Amino acid sequence: MRSQAISLRERSADRMASSYDIILIAVSIALVSTGLVMVASSSISVSDDALSIPLYYFWKQLISVGLGLSVAIFIINVPLDAWEKVSSFLMVLSVLLLIMVLIPGLGREVNGSMRWISVGPVNIQSSEIMKICLIMYLAGYLVRHGEKLKNSFAGFIHPIIVVTIVAGLLLMEPDFGSAVVLFATALGMIFMGGVPLSRFFIWVVAATAALLGLAISSPYRMQRLTSFLDPWQDPFNSGFQLSQALIAFGRGDWFGVGLGSSIQKLFYLPEAHTDFVFAILAEEFGLFGSILIIILYFVLVWRAMIIGELAHRLGKLYSAYFSYGIGLLIGIQAFINIGVNMGVLPTKGLTLPLISYGNNSVVVSIVLIAFLVRIEMENRLHQRSKSPEGRNTYGD
Repeated sequence: MRSQAISLRERSADRMASSYDIILIAVSIALVSTGLVMVASSSISVSDDALSIPLYYFWKQLISVGLGLSVAIFIINVPLDAWEKVSSFLMVLSVLLLIMVLIPGLGREVNGSMRWISVGPVNIQSSEIMKICLIMYLAGYLVRHGEKLKNSFAGFIHPIIVVTIVAGLLLMEPDFGSAVVLFATALGMIFMGGVPLSRFFIWVVAATAALLGLAISSPYRMQRLTSFLDPWQDPFNSGFQLSQALIAFGRGDWFGVGLGSSIQKLFYLPEAHTDFVFAILAEEFGLFGSILIIILYFVLVWRAMIIGELAHRLGKLYSAYFSYGIGLLIGIQAFINIGVNMGVLPTKGLTLPLISYGNNSVVVSIVLIAFLVRIEMENRLHQRSKSPEGRNTYGD
């Protein structure tokens, strides 16, 4: 009897272990761990000078990671069906949060942008919450109105209007980077929902024209959009941040100057622990370390797409579209941030998911990974329930 009980426990443990995507979890842990190390390394001089606490930003980031993991445990134990049912409500709530940010007295301004709502000692960044809610909402819309979306203009225009409103509110903060990421993610999800590519042409042209119009009408935005073309033309003003980032890349060479040995983080490169942490990583770990991080992001996005594709085959459309959206969001944001750091894209003010310092950003990124873990787990359980004698044929 005792041996049977032990055998039963072992089988139960094996079954539970097999219900999680080890590759996804390992890659996510690697990125979060790298982020903690790089936040500590890139911010130690700044925090020591300003606060006399060398590891101030590291401890805050670690607390945020702990909070994100706590929320992740809750999410992993909640069925996706429950999130689908409340997706529209959460979307409305997130829009209200974006509006509240713009109300004087409620929104908190930092560096000229109204992006935060202060709740006691906690600052909530509405645009980060919107990332989750918009993906949830669009996944639900694609399930409910999939045929209408593919076959009629009315079905296509509805989600476009919603995304345009969200982008407009973000631009009012202003948060140009988040608006671009969310718009691109939404278009990607709609395309993967089966909408013909030709239908996007007019809207892509219109959106591009609108964004260019906003940029041209604002000298501040125009300067940020054009300074990356030749940062050395004005290296001590508009091109300062990018020129310092490029110096960091140059110093990194093949294998870097070593962890903690960066010179650019010593008050040369602004926002070294947030938007430009990848430049410091490249300086300390070189081309080899930079490519390794890019590979980790590639694997993460690849796993999201594979999980979504398997959910699609199993008929779990909401899970599939949700997974696609998460992969697109993380991939697009990482691509833009790395592109900005390398000087191939204009500065957007976006964090590097799971790595950059940012309380709201790291919590939301971990939550998105938790949703992927839950989707993958449900895929396995669904496949096992359909196989003879409960045998695991997942991925066969």
